[in-house]
Amino acid sequence: MELIPSIDLRAGSVVRLRYGDFAAETRYQATPAGLLARYADAGARRLHVVDLDGARDGVPGNEAILRELAGAGRLAIQAGGGVRSAAVVERLLAAGAARVVVGSIAIHDPEEVIDWIGRFGAERIVAALDVRIDADGTPWLASHGWQQQSRHALPAVLELLARGGLRHVLCTDIGRDGALAGPNLDLYSNCVRQFPGIAWQASGGVRDAADLHALAATGVTAAISGKALLEGRISNEELAPFLPAA
Repeated sequence: MELIPSIDLRAGSVVRLRYGDFAAETRYQATPAGLLARYADAGARRLHVVDLDGARDGVPGNEAILRELAGAGRLAIQAGGGVRSAAVVERLLAAGAARVVVGSIAIHDPEEVIDWIGRFGAERIVAALDVRIDADGTPWLASHGWQQQSRHALPAVLELLARGGLRHVLCTDIGRDGALAGPNLDLYSNCVRQFPGIAWQASGGVRDAADLHALAATGVTAAISGKALLEGRISNEELAPFLPAA
């Protein structure tokens, strides 16, 4: 399993939200370029970059920073937030993104995303299928920067996308995101079991190296971590088994 460090951008600054709540924001002094260098030095191969302005408003607003990060040439950039048209996919790829993460449109117009997979390639598109778990354990998909709750369950949407050639899925348990509450291991174990042909990226709740080892045991391809890395909760020695270039 590969660890992919994550940074969230809002108005050009590095921030973290708790449970996806824009009113519960923590702003960090670290710069995007500084974090990229730090993670590259530690041995990371990719960086996950979330444009929170784009995710909420539908208009990507941190493209200049993406160009700067990709232009450094040190890490492959996986970029998302507000990607709701083929034109935006093209812009992000042109800005240097290696992969583009699409969220809301994958839920509400999966056929459009299937068209993009055919147009740009399955290795270029990652579907962000982020969920809130109800009392019965059903993972319901949320969209528009997690501000809207859909009536679509994860398996139903993913069945269609997988048939259309989708290869990469980033799945966040919103109830764990930014909370350092531990990842939802049952969710990811079930995802891998039901859709073994998907390369799963698990996000939300990572606290320490033990959580990374537990996620690896579920069979996911990658784990995304933001807050735990930003706050130095995992040492480079503990990270090394999950960083390809360490």
